[in-house]
Amino acid sequence: MLVRDWMTRNVITLGLKTTIVDAAEIMRTKKVRQFPVIDETGALVGIVSDRDIRDAMPSKYLPGDSARGGTLVGLRASDIMTCEPVTVSPTTPVDIAASILQRNKFGGLPVVDSAARLVGIITVADVLRFLCTASGLQRGGLQLALRLESRPGPLADLLGFLRDEGVRIGSVFTEHDHADPGYRNAYLRIFDLGDRTAADVVRLVEAKCPLRFYVEDGRTTLVEK
Repeated sequence: MLVRDWMTRNVITLGLKTTIVDAAEIMRTKKVRQFPVIDETGALVGIVSDRDIRDAMPSKYLPGDSARGGTLVGLRASDIMTCEPVTVSPTTPVDIAASILQRNKFGGLPVVDSAARLVGIITVADVLRFLCTASGLQRGGLQLALRLESRPGPLADLLGFLRDEGVRIGSVFTEHDHADPGYRNAYLRIFDLGDRTAADVVRLVEAKCPLRFYVEDGRTTLVEK
């Protein structure tokens, strides 16, 4: 999955001369957390976050209209923006973009083409939308959490077994067990139980490998001791 498939394309941007007062009003009315700043050619030159704007605004506890009466009215996006912001390209994998967002605690990343022109933005909300879709959550179904030996074979054997039993798997996620590198956790979402009930499938899987928990209709049942 690539950023271009999940990014927000209609991005609200600021110009270099946009006042901070105007930016604050856009932030309030549009519920935006970050603004890419572009020059007259459409090239990305910076980014302004909601925190940048809050830091620039006078305290609400100060008397009078400090924003209009003081120096704030003269502040522009160019005065508070972060120059040369971290960016990704449309062909950056979504998981790499997610890692950058997580490591830096960013709310979003501008997406630029080879000419440095802004073509979109990928936000934490976009990444969560990707995760919900890729995991099959929107389609529902039984979810199983398994603990498998971290070697070739066990997961493939289990998937083949379930296929032969008429059970159709919608998505598979795996992760290494941080406490024991000899094992990994696998998360299966089942779209079609065939002619079996959810309880039947749970029993089938438990007979093949350790089951940590399963989720049915939004309810989690813990199995792992």
